[in-house]
Amino acid sequence: MVNPLKEGDKAPLFSLPDQDGELISSKEFKDQRILLYFYPKAMTPGCTVQACNLRDSADDFKKYNVVVIGISTDKPEKLSRFVDKELLNFTLLSDEDHKTCDAFGVWGEKEFMGKTYDGIHRISFLIDKDGKIEKVFDDFKTANHHTIVLDYLKNNS
Repeated sequence: MVNPLKEGDKAPLFSLPDQDGELISSKEFKDQRILLYFYPKAMTPGCTVQACNLRDSADDFKKYNVVVIGISTDKPEKLSRFVDKELLNFTLLSDEDHKTCDAFGVWGEKEFMGKTYDGIHRISFLIDKDGKIEKVFDDFKTANHHTIVLDYLKNNS
């Protein structure tokens, strides 16, 4: 069972390697809102649909001064291939030891095709300019994730 952070909680600081192996810190996004989306695995069908829809909505997110960042436990090399293959226009971070996933409460037991294992639950956090969690998105499909987030931004900006 996962226990994700809630709206109003202070977002944990993080510093993780991006798709190019460069260390990216959450402190670099001061005074910006961040859509931090956790996804299970790069280059899988659902994660690709989700990422491509976010890519195609980049201008809309910019309008609301929201930076999109994806986090998975994939190695930076795999993230780099994912970015190149899908022409992604946002940062992907590698959380191989799942410490950041743990800090946000998205790492835990999952079930897939009768198997139980630990992994990332597909949950997104909108972090406000002050580093607090403004909104938690945990009820969406990979195909409509971007729409649900943008609808929220439209009505709360």
